[in-house]
Amino acid sequence: MKKLSYDAIEKQLLGYPDWEYRDDCLTTLFEFENFKDAFGAMTRIAFECEAHNHHPDWSNSYNKLSITLTTHDAGGVTQKDIDLMVAIEQIVEEED
Repeated sequence: MKKLSYDAIEKQLLGYPDWEYRDDCLTTLFEFENFKDAFGAMTRIAFECEAHNHHPDWSNSYNKLSITLTTHDAGGVTQKDIDLMVAIEQIVEEED
């Protein structure tokens, strides 16, 4: 996959204010009511990642879930990252 331009990435992020582009990655931090909700979202996201064959760098601390998306082979953000970001957003919105 081809790395997206800064302008293309910023345009895609307009509808996703919880995400930001920095250091050739898309990043976000979600906060849930408790650990169970955070872990439940992570589990659902993990299945989606497998379906996309694309996996985030992520960490969890109690009710917080930090996610970073990049396509290492392309050296930055590709459409794969955008597509996974959209899928993750849908999952998190369903958790609310």
